[in-house]
Order: sequence, then C-alpha cells, then structure tokens
Amino acid sequence: MEGNSSGEPAADQLMTTTSRHQFGDDPDEPAVAISVIENMKEEYGLFVWPCSIVLAEYVWQQRLRFSGATVVELGAGTSLPGLVAAKVGAHVTLTDDANKLEVLDNMRRVCHLNKLHCNILGLTWGVWDASIFTLCPRIILGADVLYDNDAFDDLFATVTFLLQNSPGSVFITTYHNRSGHHHIEFLMVKWGLKCVKLLDGLSFMPPCKVSGLSGNLQLAEISLSNEVAEPTVSH
Repeated sequence: MEGNSSGEPAADQLMTTTSRHQFGDDPDEPAVAISVIENMKEEYGLFVWPCSIVLAEYVWQQRLRFSGATVVELGAGTSLPGLVAAKVGAHVTLTDDANKLEVLDNMRRVCHLNKLHCNILGLTWGVWDASIFTLCPRIILGADVLYDNDAFDDLFATVTFLLQNSPGSVFITTYHNRSGHHHIEFLMVKWGLKCVKLLDGLSFMPPCKVSGLSGNLQLAEISLSNEVAEPTVSH
C-alpha cells in the first residue's frame, strides 16, 4: 500500500475495502464467489447496497436463464449482479453514468480481480449518444436504480428504448419500496411497460443472507406492455 510523504496510507486507500460475496447451497464450498472493491468515499457508486445483493442472488438462482444471454446492467456501480451473470455464462455489459469515471474505472478493476471479461460502457440515462444504439440486451438489470425521483423518467426512457431495441427482452430491477409501488406503476403506464413479476426481495434469499438485509425490498420484472412475457426458468 502506497502512502503519503509521512509514510501514512493515503486517505482514499483507507476508505477502500474488498468484500466477498458467495453463491451456492454450501457456504463452506460456494459454487461462485465474487470479490467487489468498495470505496466508502463515494456517495453512492462504489458501495454494495442491499438491492444489489438481492438482485445478484436472483441472477444466481435463475442462472440457467442467464447462461448465454446478452445482459446489460444499468447504474451498475460495484456491479455485483452483472458480475454474477458473467460468472454463470452471460455476455455482460456493465454501464454507469458516463461522467463517473472513477466508477467506470473501478468496474474494470473488479472484472480483472474476478478474471471476468465484461464490456464497460459509460451510459447516462436519457442521453442518446452512439453507445446506447449498440446495445441489444436480452436481459437488463438494475439494482436500486429507483432511488431518485428526478431521474425516473430518464431511466424509464432508457429502459424502454433498450426493450424496444431487443424484442422479447425484460428489465429486472430491485428497489426499496419506500413510498408504495404507485409511482412506479404510473411510470410503467406512461412508458408503455408492464410488470410481469413482482416479488418480495427477501422471499427467495437464503436464511444466512437475510439477517444482513433490511427494508421493504422488491424485485420486479418489467417488459413492454404489448409483448407476452417468456416463462422464467428456475433451478
């Protein structure tokens, strides 16, 4: 560890930690383990929030569905759900705000740490630059992306475009249901979307992980309202 001129560790390094997340039935011999570099200095982007843990577990439990699929994670931050998807054989593009260079750089470091190849892309919601037109995901992931009311329309505009760009695709998101589902339902109607599955986020979590989570966590699968959802595959 490098330090400053006095020999003390730099402040940024003191705020950095690596967390380990395991998936599988046997906690002593996990089938998959992901290491994530977190930085407590960052306000939002480099911390593993409960919604990320829930969505990552869902990806693991639906791993047959994700194997071989083209996946885009929006607002990925520490990227745990996308990394699990890559680990089970998905072709993953991790995205976050194009202006958050530190977050995008951390994504590259985490992929290298876990020996995973993911595309890293700066993608700002509601901005129609060249990068978004190259994406045709089968599955869109978003963990705790529904936290800022002012960004909801930009998020749903981006999600709707990606769903339209890839017929039959689905948006899977986890969020804290802080004020009821009504605002999200309104936006889904506004953007021509529908919820095809809504789950209590703790209902499918292993008991060993539930104790570390709190809040009314929800998981929703969302598709275009004029499409018939494909059946999910459980394992």
